[in-house]
Amino acid sequence: MTGQPIRVVIADDEPLIRAGIRMILTSDPSIEVAAEAPNGREAVELARAYAVDVVLLDLQMPVMDGLTALAELRTAAPKARVIVLTTFGERENVLRALEQGGAGFLLKDTAPAELIQAVRAAAAGDAYLSPGATRHVVEQLTLGRAVVRGKEARQRVAALTGREREVLGLLGEGLSNAGAGRRLHMSEATVKTYVSRILAKLGCENRVQAALLARDAGL
Repeated sequence: MTGQPIRVVIADDEPLIRAGIRMILTSDPSIEVAAEAPNGREAVELARAYAVDVVLLDLQMPVMDGLTALAELRTAAPKARVIVLTTFGERENVLRALEQGGAGFLLKDTAPAELIQAVRAAAAGDAYLSPGATRHVVEQLTLGRAVVRGKEARQRVAALTGREREVLGLLGEGLSNAGAGRRLHMSEATVKTYVSRILAKLGCENRVQAALLARDAGL
C-alpha cells in the first residue's frame, strides 16, 4: 500500500451508519472511501468497478444480503478484503461469514481507532481479530459446534509441527504476528513465515479460518 491510499467501499443499508463510518475513515489520510453501497448487489458492483482494497460489509441488507455478497465478492473482486459489520445478535451469520473468507469482523459500536486499525490490518493482508470482542464472539460461536467440529479440527492440526501448533494457538487467541513473536521470542518475519506455512498445511484461506480451527481443536 506504499504511497497509495487504502480504497474502501462501505456497504450498509443505513445512511447514518455509512456517514459515521465515512467520517471516521476519512479522518485518516491513508484511507480513501471510494464508494458507499446501500445493499449487497451494489457493494459487489462498486468493489469491482473501483478495484478497492477493503469492503466493510453489513450482513443484513436488502436486494442482496451480506453473506451472498461475500460469496460474489470472492469472484468479482478477489483482491478486496472483506470486514463484516455486525452485532452480537448475528453470531451464527458471523461464523458463516468468517468461514467463507471474511477477513474479520467489527461490531457496529466499535471505537473509531479500532475501525481504522481494522481497515489498515485488512489492507496489509492480515485478518483483524480484536483481542477482546473477537475472542469473546469466536468462543460463543464455536461453543455449540465444538463436539462436532473438534475431532476433524484435531485431525487437521495433527499434521503440524509442535512449533506450528504453538503459533496456531496464538492465532486462536487473536494475536498479531508481532504479538505472537513477542510471546514466542521470535521475529515478526519468522512468525509470518510460520503463519504462511500453517495456512498452506491446513488448507485455510486466511488467519480467521485458522483461528477458528485452533479454537475447535482446543489449542
